[in-house]
Formats: sequence, C-alpha cells, structure tokens
Amino acid sequence: MALMTKEQYIESLRALNTQVYSFGKKVENWVDDPIIRPSINCMAMTYELAQQPEYEDLMTATSALSGKKINRFAHLHQSTDDLRKKVKMQRLLGQKTASCFQRCVGMDAFNAVFSTTYEIDEKYGTKYHENFKNYVKYIEEKDFVVDGAMTDPKGDRGLPPHLQKDPDLFVRIVERRPDGIVVCGAKAHQTGSINSHEHLIMPTISMTEADKDYAVSFAIQSDAEGVFMIYGRQSCDTRKLEGGEGIDTGNKEFGGQEALVVFDHVFVPNDRIFMCGEWDFSGMLVERFAGYHRQSYGGCKVGVGDVLIGAAAVAADYNGAQKASHIKDKLIEMTHLNETLFCCGIACSAEGHQTKAGNYQIDLLLANVCKQNVTRFPYEIVRLAEDIAGGLVVTMPSEADFNSDVKVPTVSGLTVGDYCKKYFVGNGNVPVENRQKILRFIENLCLGAAAVGYRTESLHGAGSPQAQRIMISRQGNLPMKKELAKKLAGIVE
Repeated sequence: MALMTKEQYIESLRALNTQVYSFGKKVENWVDDPIIRPSINCMAMTYELAQQPEYEDLMTATSALSGKKINRFAHLHQSTDDLRKKVKMQRLLGQKTASCFQRCVGMDAFNAVFSTTYEIDEKYGTKYHENFKNYVKYIEEKDFVVDGAMTDPKGDRGLPPHLQKDPDLFVRIVERRPDGIVVCGAKAHQTGSINSHEHLIMPTISMTEADKDYAVSFAIQSDAEGVFMIYGRQSCDTRKLEGGEGIDTGNKEFGGQEALVVFDHVFVPNDRIFMCGEWDFSGMLVERFAGYHRQSYGGCKVGVGDVLIGAAAVAADYNGAQKASHIKDKLIEMTHLNETLFCCGIACSAEGHQTKAGNYQIDLLLANVCKQNVTRFPYEIVRLAEDIAGGLVVTMPSEADFNSDVKVPTVSGLTVGDYCKKYFVGNGNVPVENRQKILRFIENLCLGAAAVGYRTESLHGAGSPQAQRIMISRQGNLPMKKELAKKLAGIVE
C-alpha cells in the first residue's frame, strides 16, 4: 500500500490501541469523539488530496529510497523544487481546512533525522542512518502518519536536564539493554499525536556531556506499552457537543489537536534507535528540525490566512460595509501581510542546499526570519479581521436563541428567535443565518478551537519568538557585515 485513501486512514486509526485521556476520563472511542474527530478530518485531508489528479504534483512525490509514488508528507526532499512544493502543499491544505492539518511535524522530523544520523555515523561509525532509512521505507510503504516529537515539558527553564528535581521532565534513557533501551519522560504540545500511527522522538535542546542520557532519538508506535496521551483542551471546544446545526462551532468539520504524550518505562528496540547518547549532535538535530518546521509556517499559516481574509471580506459584504474605503484598505493590508509570509517560505526553500546525506535543507537564516514574521503578522491579520467583522463576533446570542420558539411576553408576541433574526440583520439581501455563520466562523478562527492552529500557535509553534532571534543572531554573519562597512569606509585595522 503506497497511498492510503482518507477512509483507509480513518479505519487504520481504529486498529490502534492508543491510550487517550480527556476531561479526566479515558476516551474509549477517540476516533469518533466529537471533540477529537475534527482534527482527524484535518489529517484525513492529507490523504484525500493525494488521491486527486489536480493535486498530484503537490501532494505526492517519487521516493528517493524505493522509487515508488508516495505521499509528500513521507518524502525526503531531493531538490529546492521539493522544498518549494512542500510550502505550496501546506498552503493548499490550510485553504482546504482553515486549521492545523498536523502532518508537517513528521515530515520535518524525517528530513532532520535523516541528515543528522548520516553525520553521527560518519563520526562514530554507528548504524543509525541505516536504521533510519529502513524506518522511512516502512513508513513510505504503509503511508503512515508520524508525529515528530521534540518539545519536552522542561520544568525549570534555568536548569539543564540532569539538574531538574524531577529527571523525567526531559525524555531520557533509564536503562540500556543488549536489545534496546528503556525511556521515561514526556513530550508536550504535540500536534496530531493522537491521530498518528507512530512517534519520532528527538531531543529538545542542545545537550552537554552531563546530559547524554537525554540525547536520544527513536521511533515508537503510538499504542506501544507505556505510551499514553492526555488531550489538551481548547477554547470553545465543548461547543462541538451542543448538537444543532453546529453554527456556534464555526468550523465544525475541521480543527487542530495538541496533547501531552507520556512515556512510562517504554522499551525501544535497537533498530528503532537513531541517537543514543551522542550529545554533541543534539544541537544539530534541533537546529535542522526547527529550520524545516519554521519553513512550514510560511505555507500552512498562509493558507489559513487566505480563508480568514475571505471570511472578513464576506462579513463586510453581509454588514453592508464592503464599499467603505477603510474596509478595502484593511483587506489589502491583510493580503500584504499574508503574502509576505508566503514569500519568506518560498525564499528559504529556493535558497536551500544539499546535505551530506543527500536530502535538501532550507536556508536556516531565512527560515528563522520566516517564523519570526509568523509570530507577528497573524496577530495583525486577526486584529483586522475582528475589526472588519464587528463586535458581534463576541456578543452574538447562541444558535439555540436564534432557533428558539419561546414567546416573549410583549405586545408584539414574538419569540426569542424572532427577535434575534429581527435585530441581527445586516445587508437586507442576505439571510440572517448566513451572517450568523460567517461571524461564528471568524470567531472560531480568531478566538476558538481553530485558533490553536493559527493565532496562538503562530507564536509558540516551532519555537517561541526568542528562539528564532537566537538563531538569527547566530546565522546573521555580523562580522562579515562589519567588514563590508569598514572596507567601504576606508578603515584599516
């Protein structure tokens, strides 16, 4: 099986025995849980579009390992063209779901681990790269989703892993056996973890020799013994349980997902280990994964931004304000900011280069600039969308009120629903229900369950702003720029 359909993907999840907890209880049927299911629908879109001929060029690729047609989310980038197509694919999926489709982290982890294991083997004579190539072939053939897991809980940010009061605040090796290792710890904020067949674990920071037990990378099945997940709740998430037509949910079909993934004495066999104490390569792996993932934001967030810009324009139409010059100017500004993000994603891809292992890596400086902009521009895009939409985004009565047949004791004798429809009309040519739907949709994108995949996640995903600023400082080559200035100024030292 080289390419699964979306139906096959959903059924493959049912075959897993993944342990999921939410709202203090174990979720027995998490595939059909109304709160979790929208995120599964998002992931399923990565399978659905890969089956459609018009998207084949973006959604699929030819494997560098097997020569077979595979989903691009399992691909090892072979050129700068592959890097650009990745960004365009992510924009497409953002447009189709208006949410986080969650499969990017695995693809980004694949490419970072592939090149890093090659260089570890080159120095130490280990067999990690061969292990990883075999693992990639397995994932390509199965068309599985792999959750790239890097972020640890971290505990006291002022202390390294080995000095934490609780040693499990970073994933660590607790036992080494002839046939493998045993690990403990957790990964936090894990996008798409519950919907994934496998997890690819990486260290979260550059380590020192004192932290070598934390310098570990491996792959594990999502339902392996000792692995369980605690679902992270989102704003307005219980609206999905309210029934009705789902108007108050906003984007009722699609949504993001985050979870805490816990490893309680989990055994990892030798053939699934890709780093085991080589602390001096932890920084390389972190830097490469972060670069790939920061590139990703120049695609996925732009696609969601396209939808939000469109929703704001629809709201202006429904409010009867579409001809106002300030509305037109705000839509132009939203578009300018969104396309600037896309430019950054394309630029760091076009300036990519081949690694020693043979796959292609983005320009790390430009990727960090891309993500630094993503920590800012979506906030302004959201502000402008809320400005255009108006205060009803946060004050509109519920769907139940709009549908209520309870009569109010007044002279008019109208129902609660009648009054809602009477006073929340905008453009007289537009049904009140349509205005209600677009405003709830904007609320969902800006403030609700989808916001985890757009606004707040734009800030913290792939590292918070300071993480990018550190990388920009490292890679900005300030000494070279100083020399340029001194030469042109005629300064000789």
